[in-house]
Amino acid sequence: MAIRLAPFLRSAALVTALAMLPATTAGLAAVDARSAPEFGKLMVIYQRVKANYVDQVDDEKLLRGAIDGMLSSLDPHSGYLDATAFESLRTQTDGNYGGLGLSVTMEDGVVKVIAPTKGTPAENAGIKAGDYITHLDGKLIYGGTLDEAVDQMRGRPGTDIKLTIYRAGRDEPFDVDVTRAIIELTPVEWEVDGDMGVITVSSFSANVGRDVERAMNGIRTKLGKMPEGVVIDLRSNPGGLLDEAVAMSDLFLDKGQIVSQRGRFARDNESYVARTGDIARGIPLVVLIDSGSASASEIVAGALQDHHRALVMGQRSFGKGSVQTLVPLTNDSALKLTTARYYTPSGKSVQEGGIEPDIAVPQLSDPDARARAERAIRESDLRGHLINELQVEDQELEKDLIDDPRFQISAEELEQQGIEDFQLHYALDTLRNTRLAQKHIGAAKP
Repeated sequence: MAIRLAPFLRSAALVTALAMLPATTAGLAAVDARSAPEFGKLMVIYQRVKANYVDQVDDEKLLRGAIDGMLSSLDPHSGYLDATAFESLRTQTDGNYGGLGLSVTMEDGVVKVIAPTKGTPAENAGIKAGDYITHLDGKLIYGGTLDEAVDQMRGRPGTDIKLTIYRAGRDEPFDVDVTRAIIELTPVEWEVDGDMGVITVSSFSANVGRDVERAMNGIRTKLGKMPEGVVIDLRSNPGGLLDEAVAMSDLFLDKGQIVSQRGRFARDNESYVARTGDIARGIPLVVLIDSGSASASEIVAGALQDHHRALVMGQRSFGKGSVQTLVPLTNDSALKLTTARYYTPSGKSVQEGGIEPDIAVPQLSDPDARARAERAIRESDLRGHLINELQVEDQELEKDLIDDPRFQISAEELEQQGIEDFQLHYALDTLRNTRLAQKHIGAAKP
């Protein structure tokens, strides 16, 4: 998602994206007079409930229900942030928070995993994108709210919780014990594989652009030279700060637009442009994405793809192409409203359709990956999602992979070959072949 945060939090934007607007009573004066009867109807219903409901009802409960109902009628990313949700948003942008390390959503009354965060208790316990969580400590959570489920999963670090998981490709649900922890995110990690570098970005929290630059420096120092190529791994990265997505894209681009956003009003329109200087000095890049790569990840992948700076590989991304504005109400509460759509440099909206990889590569090293890919949740699956005004067809690219002769090897055969991550392995092989071809071409020149 893409979000801009208030100045008192940070002058930045989340892609999850938030921009700050002053909240004043002046907006109430602008309400169309034709809406007055509807407001009157709301007050009448409130009074009838207070007077006639079987149990006494708390005013706060009724008003919160009215607020939640109003905002849920808009789109999946608009909502009311109470003190708890507001603090959670703030701490996540700081790069640490308490919990299991899961990004989840609600689908038809069931909690569904968008992606586990790399290196967290959830990932270490084997929870996968696309898993459904049906029970917590043996208690059915179907039909409750997402906030209620998240509250139950939170708790004191060091305490255990049992999650009952339904996973596509498995005949029966199974239980997973997870120990709660303070999630100290390390959003950027790097390693060297032969003459190649691998930079993994798991979220776009604060200072990711700076950390990616440090990762490139680390790779260059370890090799004693510029790497022959770099894989930028954005798989299962749910997004984060818009400014950090722009900063990271800018590192590998020498010029041109990175992303633009357009809203209902001129104040919501903005364009971000790259500055001179490519820290990778033109070496080949591969960006890895999957169905859990959302928003800020899609901005980076889209920018590098449109400028032909990187080859995008993996599977079609999540498809969240909207920007949310954070409107503060009090010191510890706010509205999160969708106020704009964002577009890649070519003018494409990723809303619904996502980023299509240049080379679609399944994760063959995961025996359940194909079944989960067929049921992967994306923006287009969310109830009330914004429609792509360009009417981009929502294609299931993964269906085409079954007949591709390159991808017929089984997970068991890959394990025997010592390949734990087929997508990464394929990306590195592609880079090596690219550099080999470039050297042959260079050697053939008179």
